[in-house]
Amino acid sequence: MKKVNNIAVLTSGGDAPGMNAAVRAVVRTGIYNQLNVFGVMYGYRGMLKNEIFPLESKSVANIIQRGGTILKTARCKEFYEAEGRKKAYENLKKHNIDGLVVIGGDGSFNGAYKLSQEYDIPCIGLPGTIDKDIAGSDFTIGFDTAVNTAVDAIDKIRDTADAHDRLFIIEVMGRDAGYIALHSGISTGAEHIMTPEHIIDVQDIILELQANERRKKLVNIIVVAEGSAAGGAEAVARQIKEQCPQLDTRVTILGHIQRGGSPTCQDRILASRMGYAAVEALLNGTSNVMVGIVNNKIHYTPLEQAIKAKEHIDPEWFKIVKILAS
Repeated sequence: MKKVNNIAVLTSGGDAPGMNAAVRAVVRTGIYNQLNVFGVMYGYRGMLKNEIFPLESKSVANIIQRGGTILKTARCKEFYEAEGRKKAYENLKKHNIDGLVVIGGDGSFNGAYKLSQEYDIPCIGLPGTIDKDIAGSDFTIGFDTAVNTAVDAIDKIRDTADAHDRLFIIEVMGRDAGYIALHSGISTGAEHIMTPEHIIDVQDIILELQANERRKKLVNIIVVAEGSAAGGAEAVARQIKEQCPQLDTRVTILGHIQRGGSPTCQDRILASRMGYAAVEALLNGTSNVMVGIVNNKIHYTPLEQAIKAKEHIDPEWFKIVKILAS
């Protein structure tokens, strides 16, 4: 087992609330175990540009409550080429880095896996994505905060919908995964939830809206994931307005407010546990795994499996939605 002495941490892909808490945990756990810890700015792009610098305990003071990431994040097409990864590895070796913690999503893990396979550097992934779209963990860093942000916004929208007897179609993030839509929709009593995984015919929704109108139920909330099969909120609204012009219909797109904000208690604890476990894994000679939480226990999933596998929403969730919204 090759001893790890110098580790680096980076954040990559889309930002997620709790990334700073994870960075903090990695840095302080590493220092506690007498490791030298380095930060990489702007993800893999910073690795290629040698934007690598030492981190101390005080470097991560007062960041656990902050959204975003102090290490910044960016996407880097060059890293997906073998020549780019070679350059990145050479920069890591300039700092004698022999272990890497990557906080991001499946694209970030794919890059880490390739780097590890080509240059035998142990890599540990932490799932930092608001979409909760990675298999191997019950929750991902940032998901709980994003959902609570959406719930807060939808609750406020329902107040104004009720005041005016309006139909609101609210679009939340979720290009390939509908967990934010599902959780925020159930939590706010949405009448309909549209996700990429579960195809709902807009015509069926229109028939229900017309039935609701006949029984004087004029306030309706439809939560739509941006990647739903029917398209985003605007596309759904167009179809409804064509057949139900009498309904007072409004569209709200929540957008990037779901990415920002101070992380919730759950995300801070989740990120802290995962960051600690990532360093422990490197110290124990474990590599090429993603740290997850399954049944409230630390769980390691091979990076290759985490990249290929996807979380799937149990169809029973949609049965629950239909019953509770009736």
